[in-house]
Amino acid sequence: MKIIMSGLEERGLLGSIPEDRRHVVMRVIHSTADFDFASSLVFADDAMDAAHRMLESCPVIVTDTNMIASGINGAALSEAGGTVRCYMSDPDVAEEALRRSETRASVSIEHAVRDTPGAAFVIGNAPTALLRLCRLVEDGAASPSLVVGVPVGFVNVIESKEALMNLAGVPRIVSTGPKGGSTVAAAIINAILYGWLGRER
Repeated sequence: MKIIMSGLEERGLLGSIPEDRRHVVMRVIHSTADFDFASSLVFADDAMDAAHRMLESCPVIVTDTNMIASGINGAALSEAGGTVRCYMSDPDVAEEALRRSETRASVSIEHAVRDTPGAAFVIGNAPTALLRLCRLVEDGAASPSLVVGVPVGFVNVIESKEALMNLAGVPRIVSTGPKGGSTVAAAIINAILYGWLGRER
């Protein structure tokens, strides 16, 4: 972390990152060795306050991949009274997606919203999952406590992130551009967990 702090200072980036977000940005850089995230991670004004409120309420965190679910520190989440859920491997999701010619990712988000519309949604791979979540928010079916939107790739990725950025009243953390992924998504949640638990202690 000292190396990362020095790297941010050398690049003239440290002063542009508000202190309450710095540990999140640094954790992502630690996980990716990519200093671009110092400027590409965008936080809604209320994102960190919303993240702390989310953790205070025994949260359910929904992910779009089992890799993200595995990457979130289970002990820290359990200490916060939370649980993580990924619907991607559910047989009924796969069957419905095939029947409707939809992606499993988008159908998995529908199932998650039906079960826990106020969950925190952490999307690191599937832009179709993020696009579907945005549509459900617009329709009034979902009211997420926090959205981490960091899908990675080149097809519909930027469009899905822009859709999230354009939603009013949704606490969010977004990585602009094509970069992101499961590692970034898990790092963001872990940083929020570590910071919150440290503050509570």
